[in-house]
Amino acid sequence: MKTRLPTIAAALAALVLAVLVVTPRSAQAATGFHVAEGRLYDANGVEFVMRGVSHAHTWYPGRTGAFADIKSVGANTVRVVLSSGDRWTRNDAADVANVVALCRQNRLICVLEVHDTTGYGEQGGAIALDRAVDYWLSVASALTGQEPYVIVNIGNEPYGNQNYGGWAADTSRAIQRLRAAGFAHTLMVDAPNWGQDWSFTMRDNATSVFASDPDRNTLFAIHMYGVFDTAAEITDYLGRFRAARLPIVVGEFGHNHSDGDPDEATIMAYSQANGIGYLGWSWSGNGGGVEYLDMVADFDVTRLTGWGQRIIDGVDGIRQTAREATVYGSPIPTASPTVSPTVGPTTPPPGPGSCVATYSIGNQWPGGFQGEVRVTAGGTPISGWTVSWTYADGQTISQVWNATATGAGPSVTARNLAYNGGLAAGASTTFGFLGVWQGANTVPVLRCVAS
Repeated sequence: MKTRLPTIAAALAALVLAVLVVTPRSAQAATGFHVAEGRLYDANGVEFVMRGVSHAHTWYPGRTGAFADIKSVGANTVRVVLSSGDRWTRNDAADVANVVALCRQNRLICVLEVHDTTGYGEQGGAIALDRAVDYWLSVASALTGQEPYVIVNIGNEPYGNQNYGGWAADTSRAIQRLRAAGFAHTLMVDAPNWGQDWSFTMRDNATSVFASDPDRNTLFAIHMYGVFDTAAEITDYLGRFRAARLPIVVGEFGHNHSDGDPDEATIMAYSQANGIGYLGWSWSGNGGGVEYLDMVADFDVTRLTGWGQRIIDGVDGIRQTAREATVYGSPIPTASPTVSPTVGPTTPPPGPGSCVATYSIGNQWPGGFQGEVRVTAGGTPISGWTVSWTYADGQTISQVWNATATGAGPSVTARNLAYNGGLAAGASTTFGFLGVWQGANTVPVLRCVAS
């Protein structure tokens, strides 16, 4: 059922995403989900991080028990495959209303997507985003008033690996048509290149596409399969959106694929550490050679596959990390206790051509912790920075994002990436990491050197 035919191209020159500060058309006029500063918030104004799976409803319309089963494994979101009728049997307004009712009955957030756009420009029969908008307009009666429970994913994987240059203009036009028709939902837009954006078309046009939405309520979705087979590729891609304060979600990913072996451990760990949503593909019913992407066998929730065990019960998996949306009456989560010690000089401010780094522990558990370092430029702009430290208690770093790190044992040296080295006078950036500790987790003394 689900196939991808990406052509892995030579890496394009990285372009820096500008930090976007905008004022929505109506500050919190949204009656449902909304985005702000690169984060997704529910109708109660509480940050919501998607943890869920896709379900191929349009191909298996009789498998409505899947919604309860998906909820039973701890998911807070289900991404539902629908069809406009151009390639598969059309899901009409009555069916869409029933899907939304099933989501609400099972206290799931419903991400609805039109699948007929998949691989447009390369896949025979695929439809353009304009045609997908026509479909959404035709089922609007099922969606009006459902903004606290429904996110509209305009079209799955629009554009394959050919003729994808029109993605930004087509996506902006689709957003504006839906807004003009009165859609107040958070809109999710998929990347081209079969969703994997190896051309960086979505990454480098995200700022302008976001600005084209008069509600500033658009969420970007990257699909991570074989193109994202290393930690560096994953953290660089997601990190650029975070640095630009643009909302991003991993809209699909798997543990394996015909185009390569995705690094699902990094996808899940980085998403968890950075508050990024993820939706795995898919619950059950895959065909076309990707049957290994089924999470349960034959829609039987008692028969988890290896992939199902990994994404549901593994480290950083759904059952461990999902939090139900507060619109269903679940308690509003409270922040975990944090330790935020400051190291290095803070007064007076750092001098010209210098930087200062501060270290904080955001979360800690037996044997592990999540940390963050904030780098601040001195009285003049800097073009790069290096932060180094040595742990006193033998701690080690296992994973880093928004920086490159080297070192042996407890000694760590972290350097900026291409997009976050240049800082204006007094400006700051951050990088994060996961670490291992035993016995004690004393805060180290940091040294920051600017270039």
